[in-house]
Amino acid sequence: MRQHLKTLSILSLVILLTPLISCKKLLEQEPKNSTYLEKFWKSASDARSALAGNYALLRNACTDKENRYYLYGDAIAKNYFTIQYTGDGLEGIQNGDFTFQYNLNSLANYTLYYKTIAMSNIVIANVSKMTNAQLKDTDDPAAFKNNIMGQAMFIRALSYFMMVRVWGDVPLVTTAYDDPITAPQLPRSSRADVMKQIETDCRSAINLLTWNYINIGDSKVTANKGSAYALLAHLYLWRATMSDVSQDTPNLTDVNNADTTITTLIQKGGYSQTDTANYKSTFVGRSSDGIFEINMSENTLEGSNSSIGTRFLSGAYINTYSNNPRFYVVPRYLSDQFGSNSKDIRFTKNFDLSNPERPICTKYSNVIYRNPGQKLDAYLSNNMIIFRLSDMKLLKAEIALYKNDAATATTIINEFRTRNNPNPTLVPNGLSVSRVMDEYIKERSKEMYLEGHLFFDLLRTRRYGNVVDWLTETRFRREGFYWPVDPALFRENPNLKQTTYWLGKV
Repeated sequence: MRQHLKTLSILSLVILLTPLISCKKLLEQEPKNSTYLEKFWKSASDARSALAGNYALLRNACTDKENRYYLYGDAIAKNYFTIQYTGDGLEGIQNGDFTFQYNLNSLANYTLYYKTIAMSNIVIANVSKMTNAQLKDTDDPAAFKNNIMGQAMFIRALSYFMMVRVWGDVPLVTTAYDDPITAPQLPRSSRADVMKQIETDCRSAINLLTWNYINIGDSKVTANKGSAYALLAHLYLWRATMSDVSQDTPNLTDVNNADTTITTLIQKGGYSQTDTANYKSTFVGRSSDGIFEINMSENTLEGSNSSIGTRFLSGAYINTYSNNPRFYVVPRYLSDQFGSNSKDIRFTKNFDLSNPERPICTKYSNVIYRNPGQKLDAYLSNNMIIFRLSDMKLLKAEIALYKNDAATATTIINEFRTRNNPNPTLVPNGLSVSRVMDEYIKERSKEMYLEGHLFFDLLRTRRYGNVVDWLTETRFRREGFYWPVDPALFRENPNLKQTTYWLGKV
């Protein structure tokens, strides 16, 4: 997969096959060269290149606009870290105001996700029609087709899952449109329908994929059966808790589904938590803990000079950088979660308190200079970790709490504390479910800091009030945590409707 990401065939494919969502039509596409398309889907190499383009689009969707994946999932929870003012209005999201023009035209626009989804649709539609003769350059044409289609289904499901957590109701399309004239102006589908499609795609991907990788070089950075199980588990917990925010009782059917899904993943996936002696390697990427990651490694010259990690790092870590990074950790987060003089490895390895008023996060600090002699042209070689085993193990505690099993949750939380801290402060036995939930969300914030999950964790568990002061219960019940939709997408599509909370505000 890695070598395909660098070929001209991918660039040509993305240009010719990727739909461009314009303000005229939600799924409007550039006219295609039909002769080229007829000649393209003729070999396994073509299918691999198309899938590589699909992953490239997914990466672009997640890293665009200051790494939006982390902005939605972490930055909005303002008491975790601070975005300093620079004039672009980005810091406004930390006060719950998503209407600054910069944010509306970028973070409120879901164009890039639909480019990724449209590419998935094209891959699925075309690979499904490829014959054994066309795939003669593979050892097992049927297994090859299953693998490519399963990965495309996973990418489509993941893209929709990212969107449903940010916007709720979003347009749903699973058809590949080759002709822009036939591409419909789609309304927003209900989040229930979108989540049902995510579930369907995950189950299809599970049936098509294996636990292993055809090419060891694709390990962790392409989807396998474990990736689909991890996404499905997150979907079930989101649906269990966020389908109806007028009440706080989770849907136990989905909770139980999440439980069995994670159990299967742990039993069959072959994953293991990284030894604490190699803790930092987890966030470089491809560790035993990793389930699915987006490749951002300098080994393939795909590192990033604008990743979330660089926004925290100072000149002590990257030559020519200032000593006042735009992002810094809220000191109270560190004192509340870890206390003073903590020996917790997640504290000692992830944070630099050289400036105690503006601590920096060093979780992503694997700096590689492309000009090493002069220490210039710095890139971070840290994969974007989407799912990992430790995430799944902690979700087991959340599931136990939804089942009123405080004892099991306490055991899981204490296992994490004992593993990561030679002097742990353990959760005492006998606490109420509510008290243990407080300890659980504290443990999630330590384990999953800056991994794109924290805000969504707070919403599911209803612990947002402790961290996100602008999100009152009244605003939560009105679904004021969802984002508005960029007004540019409405200009030529009368079927779209603005997110309910933002009606009259945008």
